[in-house]
Amino acid sequence: MVKITCSSCGKQLQIDETKLPMKEVKFPCPHCKTNQFYDRSKVAGEPAAEAAAVAPVVDDDDDDDYGKPKAILVGREVPALRDAVRSMGLVPLHFATAEEARDAYYRDHPRLVILCPQQMTPPPLVEIGGLTSVSPTDRRRGFYVLVADNLKTLDGNAAFLYGVNLVLATKDVGSFKKVYRDAHDFHEKLYEHFNTVKETK
Repeated sequence: MVKITCSSCGKQLQIDETKLPMKEVKFPCPHCKTNQFYDRSKVAGEPAAEAAAVAPVVDDDDDDDYGKPKAILVGREVPALRDAVRSMGLVPLHFATAEEARDAYYRDHPRLVILCPQQMTPPPLVEIGGLTSVSPTDRRRGFYVLVADNLKTLDGNAAFLYGVNLVLATKDVGSFKKVYRDAHDFHEKLYEHFNTVKETK
């Protein structure tokens, strides 16, 4: 992790540089939204040959994954979640911020969005606002899961307050596939009538 200072508000920001490509990247300050820039290749001084071997932030460049349905993972990197998503036949696309993920959401309309914020706050959670504030029509296309340490799995009140479909405690990530399947099935049954009416119009 490296620390940088926001050029606008002066807040200290932490970046996991190992998840960034070897080029200049742009990202908004989570406090004031001013664009910040970080160039790992200039700081790390790693040779170009090694740079090519660095895994991209967005894991969508495998030829085998072309045309497969995608899932968006935002925030902290949680390898067990990435593995669970792959085991469900989905291609995990990882983004550091919700703002970066928003374009991919509009482009691909993935059925699963997993939010793993760096820091939990009382609702509304500003860090994920870029994705939870999409239009209602676009919002209904995805199933949103919020994963954090201080949540209770399947807490409906927390899900409502944070604007997601499901909350999952980090300690329960190993059961993600089953918890997601059960919650998604319930969600589909709950909205079955609404979706039927919408399709007939």
